[in-house]
Amino acid sequence: MSDRSHSPGRPWRVAVLRGGPSAEREVSLAGGRAVAAAVRSLGHLVTEGDIGTDDLSALDVPADIIFPVLHGRFGEDGHLQKILEERGLAFVGSGSEASRISIDKDASKRKWRAAGLPTAPWVIAGSDSDPALGHLDPPLVVKPLAEGSSIGVTLCDTAAELKVAVRQAVSSFGRAMVEKRLDGPELTVGILGHDPLPVIQVRPAAGWYDYSAKYERNDTDYLVDPAIDGTTCQAVQQLAVKAFEVLGCRHLSRVDFIVDRQTGPQLLEINTLPGFTDHSLLPKAAAHTGIPFPRLVEMLLEMAWASSGG
Repeated sequence: MSDRSHSPGRPWRVAVLRGGPSAEREVSLAGGRAVAAAVRSLGHLVTEGDIGTDDLSALDVPADIIFPVLHGRFGEDGHLQKILEERGLAFVGSGSEASRISIDKDASKRKWRAAGLPTAPWVIAGSDSDPALGHLDPPLVVKPLAEGSSIGVTLCDTAAELKVAVRQAVSSFGRAMVEKRLDGPELTVGILGHDPLPVIQVRPAAGWYDYSAKYERNDTDYLVDPAIDGTTCQAVQQLAVKAFEVLGCRHLSRVDFIVDRQTGPQLLEINTLPGFTDHSLLPKAAAHTGIPFPRLVEMLLEMAWASSGG
């Protein structure tokens, strides 16, 4: 329930939602704690609530603004956003339709391709014998369609490895996206409002940027303003904003790229509710521009309030 009778100059009641039912639950809990602490430091009133499809009680606490710090299924795929819209609640992040499309790697890549934005060739497979698999040659990457944090991602160098990876992905997630594997530095660009934050290069110490490199190891390098030519960095930032706008996103997102050595910058995916842990990249990029974590949180609350007509 929402009461918008007071002015934004007075403390808001902010409900921070974290946890949820997805595979990224632990990351969400950590990020939610950080956001709640920041909201308290700003002088606002905070409630923290775990939420899922079978328990919406966190939304029964009176609040002016909802701040979802949720990732993946339910929290980031449009389901929660639809509930918040139906209840007339102000909330941080993209609306239900943009969230639904953005979390689906196939749907978002289709939108980007239709808009003329560069993204690697891909197919969708429903089994390890799907004829679509014959359209791409290794090396390839097998991904679930709607998971984040590199969960369920497998790199394949041979047809035999591809068959096993697709079988596992279909068994766990229903369908698999098989994408041409790109060769080049991995970059990410945060979007705040409609403005790009500095480019960050992600450089894992070993192997590739998997879940462990993102959240468990401390030897992954995050290079803000990396040693990549300014023209490429500017092109990637412009692409990130276009990718964000084509999908109808708002407030914040993080857009991931690989700058392929042959084809240049290629869009990988977009995260409409990027992480807020001490490993998370959007807060790192914001800090680099002089926006400390509490101010970042405050800016997002202000955007949510403005979007609601408050």
